[in-house]
Amino acid sequence: MPVQTLSPQQLRLTIEPDSLGFVDTTELKSEPLPWIGQERAQKAAQFGLSMALPGYNLFVLGEVGSGRSTLLRELTQAVAAERPVPPDLCYLHNFDAPEHPRALRMPTGQGRELRQLMVNLCRTIQTEIPQRLDSEDFKSENERIQNAYKTEEAKAYATLDAFAEKRHFNLYRDAGHLVFTLLGENGNSLTEAEARALPKERRAEIDLAEQELREAITQFLDKTRPMLRVMNEALASLRRQVIKPLLDHELQGIRTSLKKQIKDSVKLGNYLDQVAHDVLENLELFIALDSEDEVRQEALLDMLARYRVNVVVDNASLSGAPVIVEDNPNTHTLFGSIEYQAEEDVLMTDFTRVRAGSLLKAHGGYLIVQLADLATDEAAWPRMRRYLRTGKVQIEEPGAALMPMAAVSMRPEAVDAEVKIILIGSDELYYTLMEADPEVARRFGVKVDFAESFSANANTHRATAVFIARTCQKLGLPQFTAGAAARLLETTHREVNDQTRQSALFAHTENLLAESATLCRQRGGQLVERHDVDAALAARRMRHDYPEQRLLESIQEGVRLISTQGERVGQLNGLTQIDLGDWRFGLPIRVTARTHAGDEGLLNIAREVEMSGPIHDKGVLILHGYLSALFGHLAPLALNASVVFEQEYSGVEGDSASCAELFALLSSLANAPLDQGIAVTGALNQHGDVLPVGGLNEKIEGWYRVCLSAGLNGRQGVLIPARNASHLMLEPEVVAAVEAGQFHVYTAGHVLEGLELLAGNLQPADRADTSSPSEALLARAGHTLTGYRRACQEARPNGSRDKQP
Repeated sequence: MPVQTLSPQQLRLTIEPDSLGFVDTTELKSEPLPWIGQERAQKAAQFGLSMALPGYNLFVLGEVGSGRSTLLRELTQAVAAERPVPPDLCYLHNFDAPEHPRALRMPTGQGRELRQLMVNLCRTIQTEIPQRLDSEDFKSENERIQNAYKTEEAKAYATLDAFAEKRHFNLYRDAGHLVFTLLGENGNSLTEAEARALPKERRAEIDLAEQELREAITQFLDKTRPMLRVMNEALASLRRQVIKPLLDHELQGIRTSLKKQIKDSVKLGNYLDQVAHDVLENLELFIALDSEDEVRQEALLDMLARYRVNVVVDNASLSGAPVIVEDNPNTHTLFGSIEYQAEEDVLMTDFTRVRAGSLLKAHGGYLIVQLADLATDEAAWPRMRRYLRTGKVQIEEPGAALMPMAAVSMRPEAVDAEVKIILIGSDELYYTLMEADPEVARRFGVKVDFAESFSANANTHRATAVFIARTCQKLGLPQFTAGAAARLLETTHREVNDQTRQSALFAHTENLLAESATLCRQRGGQLVERHDVDAALAARRMRHDYPEQRLLESIQEGVRLISTQGERVGQLNGLTQIDLGDWRFGLPIRVTARTHAGDEGLLNIAREVEMSGPIHDKGVLILHGYLSALFGHLAPLALNASVVFEQEYSGVEGDSASCAELFALLSSLANAPLDQGIAVTGALNQHGDVLPVGGLNEKIEGWYRVCLSAGLNGRQGVLIPARNASHLMLEPEVVAAVEAGQFHVYTAGHVLEGLELLAGNLQPADRADTSSPSEALLARAGHTLTGYRRACQEARPNGSRDKQP
């Protein structure tokens, strides 16, 4: 089959504005926006969000800009709106183990209600308890109990005092202690020196009397201490008796206010009972305080602080299940944290400093996390995996032991959290995680795969136009005319280099939309026109194409050797694509080949110097295999050949130049010149079929610009794989040049078809009868190879010559 010449209409998809069915996108603002080209992902997401069983978390795959995050968030919010609001979560003081605060689930809105009720309770008891303890009835009974004790104690003391006086000792109280001194004959206390001067017999009597008095004091204390304890217990009992009705009334009011049945009602009841017990055990702190009694004031404040309620999750403002988008997923933001405060070189904390993370806030709802962000914290994924296995969230501070000063440890009670996790990441991250942690497949049972492109039709074009209308409305930008929308639609085809498919990376479309609308505003337009989109594309090229322009200038200056006209033997222009990440462009590269007699076969110079990648090396080996099969009827090849990309210093990868390399080799073998105005791209299989390649539009446009700068002569063009024809979305400038006959785009399905185009310069004398130029070139190459074989045989010893077939 001969080479095909493509018509201008085949070089790009042109969308007629009239085919879109609207004058401008203002008409589309009210239409619903579907998941354009993502029906598979939409069904998977809806299934995963509706599954209530554990293990059906969602793993969302797709490229950045595909709308995976936005669409999942919107769908999740719609589903969550139909689900009930989950309960609040509080942390309370643990009276039995303060370092292990208790968790309490409360019905929606009752967390803050409980907090306020406990604040009111503290205010009430701070006011009411001192008043009741200062009442006349309480004072009277309190005085009676104290007087009874004092009376009994006074009797015992009088007996002890008489005992001491009888033995010539003076007994008195000093700062709560019993002190006695020895009396002389005159009734005055003796000094130590006077006592030491007494006769020995007298001192012995005094020592015996002192011993007896000490025993009497011990008996006195043994008798009065129980009396004091009974009095204190009676006073405490009196205080409790006076205050308990107040506490019962207030706590019953709290129970009544929180009348809705809750799962943790028993836990709440036990907590309130412990609060009452704690207050009754510390009533002495409420007795009217002296303003200077800072110790008692601080003790009272510390006691009241135990009755606070730390509402770590407050869902009162929600109308459905929560949807948490965690943009900074790490151990603190996901699992919660504990705050510390330095006090006298010690880091102190309590239950009021416990903070909930996203998992606890998302209980009963959904948590959306970017896998790439999660992977930045090495400790986050192991804890996430533990949560997925146990369903419990434990707030802890794993780094507390490494803090620069001593820290008070705290380990709040672990809490059950029912959360559907939506993990978003690229294909590469997904499969890397699957390989590293097989349990992921079990925990993330729903895979939501966003496509990079989709088949285009009238419906997808209409849906994309709706996207344009809604985006303009959201961003407050001018709407698009049908012509501008059509041009924008064409760019979605160009982005995937396919006339039949559109790009699903709508973030790129949104960027171009915004740039076009900005240029429209700058010129004072009310609607974005087609020329605004063209201007935005031109401005984008100007911002990014400096590396391309420098390489083009190097060709113009003769620094890079590229021929755009004439004929050369063993030389051809191949096409390559350079991808800088933010800009892609095509560039010609000269492919040269040299051949001579030998037995080393085909030498890939780039591979020999380790400048080629495995795909390119594979392409060269396939080329060698095809070459051997092409001339296999001549017996084993006796050939030394070398191919190289001239002036390539950054490495070679890809097999899209294998056709060009083959043409250069055959040209060298046949000593047949090739047309330098036609650049070639295409991969090759072992049967000579030309395989499609990537970056086709950029390669063609790059060659066109080189030819344009050197001067178009009407014969220049490109030879591409026939299987790439539907991938053409060339710039209008190139299409116009083809339409004017100044540039050409040829296609070939088999490599020999390309020889007819490139070697059409063979003279009729070179052709055998009706043979085509390609057959004549192959015949000349065959003669050359036969000559190489004879030369090799003559160079060998007679005994080592190959036998003729």
